[in-house]
Amino acid sequence: MPSVRLGFGLLAALAAGGAVALLGYCVYLDRRRRRDLGIRCCLRDQRRSGQPKAQAQARQLWDPAKEKLQEFFLQEVQMGKLCLARGEHGIGVEHLTNALLVCGQPKELLTFYKHILPPEVFQMLLYRIPLICQQLEADMYEQKYLKDDPD
Repeated sequence: MPSVRLGFGLLAALAAGGAVALLGYCVYLDRRRRRDLGIRCCLRDQRRSGQPKAQAQARQLWDPAKEKLQEFFLQEVQMGKLCLARGEHGIGVEHLTNALLVCGQPKELLTFYKHILPPEVFQMLLYRIPLICQQLEADMYEQKYLKDDPD
């Protein structure tokens, strides 16, 4: 039995010595890393380059252009509902189509419109969508043509 105790004691001493050696090596490398100017400059550069990314992410969360689009979307939906309630189907469909064009998820909005709008108004909306898309494409082409034209 004494040899087993001696074996466990020796094993425990070796494990403790290894742990102390590992901890000492970690402390040595940490001090060396902190004193090295090249590593310090590299870390400083990484921190500085990381700051604009954080600011860009913050800007992404609050974007005034998106906020204005959302306001326009809500305004068009409200105007469309108001016009439809008054019985002015043509103007109401025009406003709802404008809201559909700036919407981030047009398929879901169309599905919503299908469930809440009367069938004849929904058909007017479906008929109007390609016409407005063609009009937008023509406007965009005209703007491109005017930009390219040196006159």
